[in-house]
Amino acid sequence: MKVMKFGGGCLKDERSFARVAGIIQAERKAPVVVVSAISGITDFLFESIAKAKKSENNISASIQTLRNIHLSLAQKMDKDEKIEKETSQNIEEKLKKVKRLLYGVAYTGEIFPAIRSHVLSFGERLSALVLSAKLRSMGLDSQPMESDQIGLITDNNLENATVNLREFKKKFKPIARSLVKGKTIPVITGFFGCTPEGKISTFGRNGSDYSAAVIACGLKADALEIWKDVDGFMSADPKLVKSAAKIDRLSYKEAAELSYFGAKILHPRTFEPLLGLRTSVRIKNLLDPKSPGTEISPVRCVKKDIIKSITFNKQIAMLRIHGPGVGYKPGIIGQIGHRLSLSGINIYSIITSQTCINLLLDKKDASLSFEALKEMRGGVIGRVVLDEDIALIAAVGEGLLMRKGLAAKIFSSISKAKVNVKMISSGASEVASYFIINRNDTEKAIHALHHEFFK
Repeated sequence: MKVMKFGGGCLKDERSFARVAGIIQAERKAPVVVVSAISGITDFLFESIAKAKKSENNISASIQTLRNIHLSLAQKMDKDEKIEKETSQNIEEKLKKVKRLLYGVAYTGEIFPAIRSHVLSFGERLSALVLSAKLRSMGLDSQPMESDQIGLITDNNLENATVNLREFKKKFKPIARSLVKGKTIPVITGFFGCTPEGKISTFGRNGSDYSAAVIACGLKADALEIWKDVDGFMSADPKLVKSAAKIDRLSYKEAAELSYFGAKILHPRTFEPLLGLRTSVRIKNLLDPKSPGTEISPVRCVKKDIIKSITFNKQIAMLRIHGPGVGYKPGIIGQIGHRLSLSGINIYSIITSQTCINLLLDKKDASLSFEALKEMRGGVIGRVVLDEDIALIAAVGEGLLMRKGLAAKIFSSISKAKVNVKMISSGASEVASYFIINRNDTEKAIHALHHEFFK
């Protein structure tokens, strides 16, 4: 069984929808399809919510724009009058629900996470309708399916949800049986699920990758293809390093590390639902479907010179929590983590010493984190310092911890480029070595490392 996920970059206009439909049609056995919203629609829905809060007079224009985009696509692609009429009616029904939700925002003057998640889910609901109609107009048997209706149950974190795999598998089992046996091509909405109480919950940016992996888990799929508008993972960001090359093979661990801290190709949690399975994941390019892309396997694949990619993240900040006994005081890290979790803040990484605890955080959470931890000063915590002028660099590759002299090679190349390393974390991950530098030195560091390992 194969699951095929198509991102927003693959769903831009009539031509790209036709390409996607052609790729699906070429499959020998009916695949399961998972879709993102049409390119730009999620951002537009975010804007529509903000505009609705300002004034209800903005709502009609937002709905009309959504109508024009989706109906125009349906009318251009669906040559069958019956299918076009049915699709148009279904689109109008979805738009009525969006309109009611936006009026709720306007009347209350509040944007609640439950409302925001519900509104955002309509990007995927609408794109699933359009693609399924396109497939039917080509003579294929297809049906749109909404993830909240097929048992994609999550926890209660409405905007960064985690699927309850045990509950999902139980509810999805009869559906999975019929999908495996049948010839119908389901087009399933990505990006969202629902809580046990039925509230819509979302998985964050690129969340449809995670959705597709969950569906692949429920089906015990042999293969998961994630279609993008790029060739796959690269040895470095090609916008920064012109000589960057495509990576042919990665392990789950390598791809997860690259996604988590730098490369924006996949949702960082795509591989969680697949652990323990033998599912092969492949990144494919819609514009070059014959290219093999990047294969991502549960099996380790060690490259001769170990390092497969150099990545970076400038959207981070570091909180330094100083105190003469912070590394010795029992429970202090737990207290810090609890205080930040109350504000919904995720900690990327913790590096400790006897006198300082260093937290890596998302830059957007930096100020809020600083304010939350300032209150803990006194006693064991002496002062809290926020550093936002930093970047995280990572060298990723299976076998990194086993190769003698590799760390020396990494830091020697950085030193030659006259880049100062503020902090090092090596050994926390089996496949990655991280270090912190000044933000302005990012380009120099990436070029130096890429030259060292890929010249």
